[in-house]
Amino acid sequence: MHRLLLRKSVEDCENDILERGGLKRSLGKWHLTALGVGATIGAGIFATTGTAIVGDPARPGAGPAIVLSFLLTALTCGFAALCYAEFAAMVPISGSAYTYAYASLGELVAWIIGWDLIVEYAVGNIGVAIGWSGYFRELLTHFGVAMPAWLATDFRSAHMAAAAVANGASDPSSQYLASALATAPRLFGLPVIANLPAFLIVALITVILVIGIKESANSNTAMVVLKIAIILFFCAVGVTLIKPIHWNDPATGGFAPNGFAGISAGAAIIFFSYIGFDATSTAAEEARDPARDMPFGIIMSLVVCTVLYIVLALVMTGMAPWQRLGTPEPMITALALADGSPRLLTISRFIVSLGAVVAMSSVLLVFQLGQPRIFMSMSRDGLLPPFLARVHPRFKTPWVGTIITGLFVATFAAFANIAEVVDLTNIGTLFAFVLVSAGVIVLRRQEPDRPRPFRAPLVPITPIISILACIYLMIQLPRITWIRFGLWLLLGLAIYFTYGVRNSRLARQAEAKAEETGAAV
Repeated sequence: MHRLLLRKSVEDCENDILERGGLKRSLGKWHLTALGVGATIGAGIFATTGTAIVGDPARPGAGPAIVLSFLLTALTCGFAALCYAEFAAMVPISGSAYTYAYASLGELVAWIIGWDLIVEYAVGNIGVAIGWSGYFRELLTHFGVAMPAWLATDFRSAHMAAAAVANGASDPSSQYLASALATAPRLFGLPVIANLPAFLIVALITVILVIGIKESANSNTAMVVLKIAIILFFCAVGVTLIKPIHWNDPATGGFAPNGFAGISAGAAIIFFSYIGFDATSTAAEEARDPARDMPFGIIMSLVVCTVLYIVLALVMTGMAPWQRLGTPEPMITALALADGSPRLLTISRFIVSLGAVVAMSSVLLVFQLGQPRIFMSMSRDGLLPPFLARVHPRFKTPWVGTIITGLFVATFAAFANIAEVVDLTNIGTLFAFVLVSAGVIVLRRQEPDRPRPFRAPLVPITPIISILACIYLMIQLPRITWIRFGLWLLLGLAIYFTYGVRNSRLARQAEAKAEETGAAV
């Protein structure tokens, strides 16, 4: 047990940079804020909000009270953000929650959270890429271009759409996806169906990230500015189309048709809209002044996103009956159902489609940036093979890990179903928040005198609230999500006990010190 709970001191983390060579420190506080906003505003707000408003067979919908769901999730993330900010300022090393856990809770917990973060970044990015593909397909239709369905979806989605059409569904989206089964070429009698746009966008993002972090950050900043402008455009158009009766119509259950149960379920679903603000912490090693800029970037990105989300939710639910917004493109659906100038609504739908494509592109960029840096940190510690820690001699980026991550995400994005990854990403991220919050309490007790450029207020109350709030949202997720997450963690533990235990750099150092002590005696 002592072996599994070995902690990597903050000094060891800092020495790693000096010994092995760190990444280029080129990011200021607004670059970091843009990274957080770029990772946060994306697939969640554009794709999962409709399900949170209407609900699904397993969960009640929040209705217009979705604004309270956003507030509930924002408060949960806010307490976690304070804990992240303390660690990011104190331990400005790539690795995010993995590095923080190693410095406070020990190697075994660090491995668990490092493995868990693959769910947040790589698996979550599969869902983002799939969502991006859907909006990109919608955008192409405005130019008269129609992609063959078998090149724009996955087999399971096509099969589910075909079943829906057989049961009477007549919406264009279901009919389009269902056509993939009939039009796809056959290989050994099986239809060849793959999401080509999802694959290609991940490949492009991977190339950008290999070239360099500053170029990547500048690209992301441009995309963030553009997508915020488009969201504000939607709100400006939508506010003129609001009918207040939609917010509190007695015929549809009023403001909160399913009470707090619907609000809580909605908060668990739209948590996917908030994952990403912590991605800022993965770039700590590239921050010019991490003690000052990391807390600013983490907290400011969360504030900006929360304000935008609440305004957007109010406008969206005021434009159309909430029970009809349960589609993968709720903003476009709201415009389609709104009562206004047909020409204005058509133009607005085009602009929103463009905005979704841009928004998800920036999310892909930031999440693809984060995962290789976590691999790099784990590799430095001997828990993963050493080639994952290689830094490109010219670009100064973790190029091997970036390419491997890109291949993994692109391949699965071409064939996976988005519904299978969103809930898994949510539970993985919430679990990471729990461990980081616990780490703040532990390290405050173990090293109370360590300099902390930023201190989370009211410790241990703040991290305890964060832990309880995250566990509450985790409970709202379906049982199947817990089962899948448990199996994923078991797979990770198997890898740790077969590779990580034998190659841990920290364990070897401890054994060497023990041998030296014994020889001296």
